[in-house]
Amino acid sequence: MLASNGMWMEIAMRQITFACQPSFEKYARPSRREQFLQTMESVVPWSELESLIEPHYPKAGNGRQPVGLSIMLRI
Repeated sequence: MLASNGMWMEIAMRQITFACQPSFEKYARPSRREQFLQTMESVVPWSELESLIEPHYPKAGNGRQPVGLSIMLRI
């Protein structure tokens, strides 16, 4: 695109990479975050932990809704 002073203006466009396309997702390298979350899923017995905490966790009532127990444990 040509600007009023005769200089070319650079248009910022993001190039779509092969890694972003659904057919190439299987070749993507897992990020450190994904690796950490997979490890946590395999190490922590979430169902047992939730069953221990649930009787003491706040219930919905006349106020603000509490965040779900499974979500809160994973934060």
